Amino acid sequence: MGLQIDIAAIVANWKALAAKAPNARAAAVVKADGYGLGAARIVPALYGAGARDFFVALAGEGRAIRPLLPDDATVNVLSGHMERADLSGLVPVINSAGQFFRDRAMRPGQPFAIQLDSGMNRLGMEPAEWAAIRDEVLAAGPSFIMSHLACADEPEHPANAMQLRAFHEMTDGVGVPLSLAATGGILLGPDYHFDMVRPGVGLYGGMPFADARQVVRLSLPVIQTREVLPGEIVGYGATWTADAPRRIATVAAGYADGILRMLSSSGASLYADGAACPIVGRVSMDLVTADVTDLDEVPAELDLICPEQPIDAVADYAGTIGYEILTSLRHRYERHYL
Repeated sequence: MGLQIDIAAIVANWKALAAKAPNARAAAVVKADGYGLGAARIVPALYGAGARDFFVALAGEGRAIRPLLPDDATVNVLSGHMERADLSGLVPVINSAGQFFRDRAMRPGQPFAIQLDSGMNRLGMEPAEWAAIRDEVLAAGPSFIMSHLACADEPEHPANAMQLRAFHEMTDGVGVPLSLAATGGILLGPDYHFDMVRPGVGLYGGMPFADARQVVRLSLPVIQTREVLPGEIVGYGATWTADAPRRIATVAAGYADGILRMLSSSGASLYADGAACPIVGRVSMDLVTADVTDLDEVPAELDLICPEQPIDAVADYAGTIGYEILTSLRHRYERHYL
């Protein structure tokens, strides 16, 4: 089985999103091993395209990519300064007063950034906490101040304007570079761009960046093909029964490889040169079955993720989002980088 990853498409998506915010510095979010696609290959390519600011979730992720980058690149850690974290060469994005005082005590003079909570109630200092230490933080010279939008993929959602106002109220006049927009925020327009934007899922071909180049193709090898008679079942639980003579292909992948069990008889298909072969029966740990009756010839591989069924289409069938499809892809796949 093969996972094809188009590095050139990732670079093109970064450039396209950067071009939508021409007055802002374009960073790159590469957490979770580059959204599951291999940060070690993605990060140097984005640096070569001009990215100088990278974001990860955890210090360990930052340490993994720091050696891949020249000194003029920064690696920012969104979880901030956690206890016992090794932040050598990294920039913690401080989320609370407690983290700020720990960081300054342990890393005096070292770079840091600040995250404010503009209404998402997940990470960052709330307005009162920020107001209490704002002067001390600014005196210490943060590299930038950021927040994060909860509903940027829904352009008309009132939370976007509410969070924009809250961010302005907390940051106007601070004299420090500001950042609010990830992929969805970039698409909301210049009011949300500030000094730095942080494209993430859009780099990897995911919504809400509808114009993204597709990055991933997932091809699954066919192990066996069999004829199934009317009334015969396929798969665990006898959840699918043939209503006519059918030809069924079994491919070598399953939920152990990140093909979510919710795709079982969901309407999702495997594809053969653009022809849909509906998934039938349950997705099991290592196997998926598909109806290939309408194919003249069954190929050696069938595609789950492809131009006809990109990551967000797969996600819709599974009742989830493209982020989960990407980050669920496991390491049993042989990876091919373009």
